[in-house]
Amino acid sequence: MSDAFRRQRPDDVRLWCMLALTFSTGVIDAAGYLGLDKVFTGNMTGNVVILGMGLAGADDLPIVGPIIALVAFMVGAAIAGRSGRRAETGWSGRTTVLLSVVTAALLLVAGLGFARDHIDAIDHNVLTALLGLAMGVQAGAARAVGTKDVTTVVVTSTLVGLVYDSRVGAGNGQPWPRRLISVLLIGFGAWAGAQLVAVHFGWSVLLAAVVSGFVVVIGEFHRRLHAE
Repeated sequence: MSDAFRRQRPDDVRLWCMLALTFSTGVIDAAGYLGLDKVFTGNMTGNVVILGMGLAGADDLPIVGPIIALVAFMVGAAIAGRSGRRAETGWSGRTTVLLSVVTAALLLVAGLGFARDHIDAIDHNVLTALLGLAMGVQAGAARAVGTKDVTTVVVTSTLVGLVYDSRVGAGNGQPWPRRLISVLLIGFGAWAGAQLVAVHFGWSVLLAAVVSGFVVVIGEFHRRLHAE
């Protein structure tokens, strides 16, 4: 198994790792929107739209939650960017550390989510801040990895590229499988997250934590194989 894994191209391993995190983001956004008072913690475009409508007083949409998520996400992205200064594009030891932090944060949120059944003081905003921070770090780490068309947190530009470059569009050559899979995975992640939130908020975040942890192990293992 080690030999077969070693033969995998680093770009391919990174691609599948980032696609797995795209699925995880779908799970987290479902958990945030359905379990944390209509707040996205991965998709900041959605948060800005919700905030704008909330400020207009539409349908009692939240204002504080989206602001917390936006600020926390930006802090997380800044942390990732700061730690990656002068680092080369690709999976590095910093990537492993950053995504390990994301995994730990998700495990903490899952634990706090389960504890909410017994501790009323654990408020939505605390969980929103932790998830936003984690997703910001993840997005920053993914940017440093540099996998084309897979940012892990947004698929709008990916969808535009998929259709624009298609035969019915500009007819340009394109890596359409990765683009299509990215769109499908974030949707599938949202479906899975919604199913688990219906059981308990903590289970949805725990699933995302497991996926993130798996990505860390695979990415670091492959990096070390090619460093030998």
